[in-house]
Amino acid sequence: MARKKKPLPILENVTITDCAAEGKALAKVNDMVVFVPFCVPGDVVDLQVRKKKHSYCEAEVIRFIEYSKVREVPMCKHFGVCGGCKWQNLPYQEQLKMKEKQVLDQLTRIGKVQLPQPRHILGSVKIKEYRNKLEFGCSNRRWLTRDEVALGENIDNRNAIGFHITGAFDKIYPIEKCWLMDDLHNQMRNAIRDYAFKTNMSFFDLRQQTGLLRDIMIRNSNTGEWMVLIQFHFEKQNDETAAKGLLEHLSGKFPQITSLLYVDNQKCNDTFADLDIQVFKGNDHIFETMENLRFKVGPKSFYQTNTEQAYHLYSVARELAALSGNETVYDLYTGTGTIANFVSKKAKKVIGIEYVPEAIEDAKVNAAINGINNTQFFAGDMKDILNEEFISEHGKPDVVITDPPRAGMHPDVVQTIINAGPERIIYVSCNPATQARDLQILDTFYEVKVVQPVDMFPHTPHVENVVLLVKRK
Repeated sequence: MARKKKPLPILENVTITDCAAEGKALAKVNDMVVFVPFCVPGDVVDLQVRKKKHSYCEAEVIRFIEYSKVREVPMCKHFGVCGGCKWQNLPYQEQLKMKEKQVLDQLTRIGKVQLPQPRHILGSVKIKEYRNKLEFGCSNRRWLTRDEVALGENIDNRNAIGFHITGAFDKIYPIEKCWLMDDLHNQMRNAIRDYAFKTNMSFFDLRQQTGLLRDIMIRNSNTGEWMVLIQFHFEKQNDETAAKGLLEHLSGKFPQITSLLYVDNQKCNDTFADLDIQVFKGNDHIFETMENLRFKVGPKSFYQTNTEQAYHLYSVARELAALSGNETVYDLYTGTGTIANFVSKKAKKVIGIEYVPEAIEDAKVNAAINGINNTQFFAGDMKDILNEEFISEHGKPDVVITDPPRAGMHPDVVQTIINAGPERIIYVSCNPATQARDLQILDTFYEVKVVQPVDMFPHTPHVENVVLLVKRK
């Protein structure tokens, strides 16, 4: 007979004292660390423990006794269920303080390297409608809130377009209005939903791998262009006809769309980097501008999702590179070549390397569009392509700029950089924890001279960080 589990305790009259990782707040009860979502420092609450470990537990609020004086009213009605903007209840200046603290804590605790005094964080130009790209899932398994479950509501239509719920990979929480992007994207997404409901279009079932409407990506740019890509799952004879009916409806309703695309995704996941994208109307790309440069951005291209703040991020990288015009620069994880082309006028030569072939083709086009002839771009896995033979052929870098994904750099890449021996390394990171790990490896040969946090994602705990490393003498 299975042993009965002890009921998890209720913690009363707990004061929230700090912010922690992943947007959670933190409190201490006796010697136990307690992580709580959707709270801010200064809140006094009763908590229900949901998960208990030896030295910490996770809990949720069951009653607010006193609200913090620094608490802010969230702007979004979906706050507290949608997990996307966990710090909307924290004033923006407080968010920036927490992000500064997070960067310093992770570089110190994980990296254990000697640091200069970090510069103050660069706050985002916009704190609403700052994103240029959002993706929405479509599912026949709509997430029901606790209130809906408690009321026992019988909801016949479980189709939904919105965001995936954390811990429920196959369920979608329906979004009516998201504040992260220009409001036109809300109108487009809701028009897709309404048309699908009206025509009884089937929504995707991730478990069964059935259903037509699967995923939506919406992008816009500072040139006023809009891209919409809809993922379908064709399985019936008339599915493509139904899909094109939706696309035609969208095209007629929103003349602002300059790139209307679709893809038939038969895979078990929603990634489409390896799939053929079909153009229904308009172009297969949009353009972004930065200073006097134009950048072509396709559906598979990486481009920083906060356009205005990307300019400040790349300006920091260019400043720290301190180029005189005589340097060979390696831009690792170059994406569509934004940083490479951005710094090229101050360098002798820039070599960009990126995993996604389509992004590299865009990078080459971007160089040609802007009349830049001192850049070269190569596609391949960084740890495979960046080796001694490559460096011997293309020249030893004087400066390395690296902007890896959240996982950081592969150890082989770090070692290759060390072997190449550039005078300066500018490490741009969207994850200070993995950046700290890589800095620890580099520390024997390179000294951290500048730490500059940059906020690209208001109302979330995410932060970009730029570090300048200089070769030890």
